Order: sequence, then structure tokens, then C-alpha cells
Amino acid sequence: MSDNLKISEAIITDKIYIIRNQKVMLDRDLASLYGVETRVLNQAVKRNITRFPDDFMFEVSKEELDNLISQIVTSSWGGTRKLPFAFTEHGVMMLSSVLKSDKAIQTNIQIMRTFTKVKQMLLDTSELKINILQIQKKLENHDKNIELVFSYLDELNEKKEDEKPRVKIGYKK
Repeated sequence: MSDNLKISEAIITDKIYIIRNQKVMLDRDLASLYGVETRVLNQAVKRNITRFPDDFMFEVSKEELDNLISQIVTSSWGGTRKLPFAFTEHGVMMLSSVLKSDKAIQTNIQIMRTFTKVKQMLLDTSELKINILQIQKKLENHDKNIELVFSYLDELNEKKEDEKPRVKIGYKK
């Protein structure tokens, strides 16, 4: 791949959003990465709409768009008249069969690699969360055990205080 076609992983990662509990990319961001206008990308998709079922692509609702805009502090959304389309990982994969330029193909490869890395990072963080939860459970058990030991020690001390002095047995002087 030539250097002028390379797009940094950070740029791609910044354009992956979580909407409806799915990692997605918006049509305008994909169009920008592919070097085409958003309307051209959407026309290609509409011409091949059977390739894009609901789990590959969906239209973002007004509330979801407002939420996205509020999360992105430096907004360059402009005055969009139509709600954007969001493409899941499979939808982005399908775009490579619809957009046939070299740049689109190479960009698609990079996007797919980035999706894979993001997925792996999410898996790694969930493993860390599980490990942390296990450690927390152990610590809670340790706390309970320590409390139990102290309560036993308190009981023993109370018994010692309640004991009568023992009579000594043995020779008297």
C-alpha cells in the first residue's frame, strides 16, 4: 500500500462510536476516509440496499445524533438535513464490495484491522474487570474472616474475665 493511502489508526479509532451497544462508523466519516462525498457513498449503498440488512447498517435517530454531538466537544457536523447512517463492522466490510476504488479497498482493510484491534482491547479490558472483581471478592472474604477472628478473640477475652480464680493444689508451707 502506498504511503499516500495510509490512514493512521488513531484517526480511524476516533471515528468508531458506540450506538445501540454496537461499534459503528457514520456514513460521513466513512465517506471522508474513502475520499468520496457522503451522498456518493449513500447512493452506492441505496443501489445495493439488499447487501445492508439492519444488523449491517441503520439510520441514527435524532436523539442518538444529539447524544453523539454532545459527546464530541469539537463538533463539525454542520447543518445536516438527513440523519446519518451508522455502519456496523459487517456493514463496513460490505462497503468494500460496493465502493470499488483502490483507496476504498485499502481504507477498508485498515478499518477492518482497527475494528479487530478495538474488539481485542475491549476483550482485554473485560478480562481485567473480571480479575479485579475476583480480587475484590477475595478481599471481602478476607475482611469477613478477620472480623470473625476478632469476634472469637473478644469471646475468649470475655470468658477469661468471667473465670473465677482457681484454687491452688499442692503442698502448703
